Amino acid sequence: MNSTPPSLPARESLTVEFKSDRKRLSDTDLVEAVVCLANAEGGELWLGVEDDGTPTGLHTEHLQLAGLGGLVAARTSPAVAVTVTPVFLGGVNLAHIAVPKGSAEVSTSGGVYLRRRIKHDGTPECAPMLPHDRASRTAHFGLADASALPVAGATLADLDPLERERLRQSVQQYGGDRVLLDLDDEALDGALGLTARQANGTRAPTLTGLLLVGREQALRDLVPTHEFAFQVLAREAVGFNEFRRFPLLKALDWLETNFRPYNPEHEIQVGLFRVPVPRVDFGAFREAVANALVHRDYHRLGAVHVRLDDEGLTISNPGGLVDGVTLANLLTTEPRPRNRALADAMKRVGVVERSGRGVDKIYRGMLRFGRPEPDYRRTDSQNVVLRLATVDADEAFLKLVVAEEGRLGTALPIDSLIALAALRELKRLTSEDLAAHIQRDIAQAKRTLETLLEAGLVQAHGATKGRTYTLSPGVYMADGNKAAYTRQAGFSALQHEQLVLNYARQHGSIRRSEVVELCRLTAPQARDLLKRLKVAGRLVQHGERRGAYYTLAEPAQG
Repeated sequence: MNSTPPSLPARESLTVEFKSDRKRLSDTDLVEAVVCLANAEGGELWLGVEDDGTPTGLHTEHLQLAGLGGLVAARTSPAVAVTVTPVFLGGVNLAHIAVPKGSAEVSTSGGVYLRRRIKHDGTPECAPMLPHDRASRTAHFGLADASALPVAGATLADLDPLERERLRQSVQQYGGDRVLLDLDDEALDGALGLTARQANGTRAPTLTGLLLVGREQALRDLVPTHEFAFQVLAREAVGFNEFRRFPLLKALDWLETNFRPYNPEHEIQVGLFRVPVPRVDFGAFREAVANALVHRDYHRLGAVHVRLDDEGLTISNPGGLVDGVTLANLLTTEPRPRNRALADAMKRVGVVERSGRGVDKIYRGMLRFGRPEPDYRRTDSQNVVLRLATVDADEAFLKLVVAEEGRLGTALPIDSLIALAALRELKRLTSEDLAAHIQRDIAQAKRTLETLLEAGLVQAHGATKGRTYTLSPGVYMADGNKAAYTRQAGFSALQHEQLVLNYARQHGSIRRSEVVELCRLTAPQARDLLKRLKVAGRLVQHGERRGAYYTLAEPAQG
């Protein structure tokens, strides 16, 4: 049992709720507060605390907390297992109730659905959970797929023959599943889930069907949440700002067409080849926009925004990351589409990455040009926000990548590309550092670095413990940038000398084993460093071999 009591937060938030108990909070209000938290992100309910955070204590009828967890479980559906902890604070008794995040929508035993949300002023509130909220939450956990269901009121007349032809052309253009080209309309609809059979044997368009090949007016009337915008802002002036409700394949064509004039490119020579260098890699652009349109929450109002400004390209869509996907595992988690039928159809058409690793494609489109990695840090529970920087490409880095891919005869593994990009930016990495970048374990990070070491792209420094890596001298020499390597590797040698001299000054002496640990060097490197300082007259050796130790040399008498 944890002996440290929970600490009282300073204020309420999405995951923190204060409830006064001076007049004895009713069981109904208590259970509804638990339901609210469970239907959001879970959190903690503090009983006996005022809204402003002042602890005023429990009502006498609530001083015995033993049955409180059972009360909550009995009055919630499905039962919520809370953890109740007594807390004595400010001279009064409080109850800390830890509420887990529900794995499905939770209600009171009386059928009341509530959820915690943040108001426009930034303060939290408990609000009714409406039917579309419940459907959205079910999709969030992957328990239902709205994109596979028929849309109420939709008929086959709402599907556009021109858009169906666009779909077939897209299969050819993007290298999709060519089996689809041999199917008639009805078979194509069935293969892609564009329609679903009704109980009476007739077919009706699904959400996937309307989104892919629906008429624009039908989308306006039957899928009012579908909308996207393309905006261009230059020095705060609006250069382009249009909202549309086109079906998705037409939407992608329209967005690409309107984005091209704002995406200039030039070419550089790499060996015998000329390589285009765009402002934004078009493959990354298409994948990011398609992901936003495919994975958005179609139960929520709000447009998918594609916004280009002086700082970069921002693509956002309503609906946060689905359950199980976080910013810390975007690169490694298994694909978990919110709209599975829609995602599968777009993969078969060839518009999005068929392996489900579209995030890799976005990373590759940024990093191979020496630009910063995609930035998802503004993502929250309501929106996924992706930022792609439009800074100038590092052409020397691009040449390095293209040359290595030419040697391998294939694209660099994404982990290797991330490692090279991180070394370019940070200059020096350990396996532990890289593990965080590639979102994998340390062993995989070390294998990636050692593979690059064997390829001659990185250089290792130090022994196994504390081993660090830098870009190899050849990388800098190939670019004619000898000064950069001198700053990176040479300055490190000067640092090692100062570390050794300072250690000897503070402790009176230093041994080779201590140099290995202090400077993270191999034993031969430590021996050479000590020899260099001895020859320079800065250290004096005492003893031989394993018994040797070194002290600071006496300053020469003037």
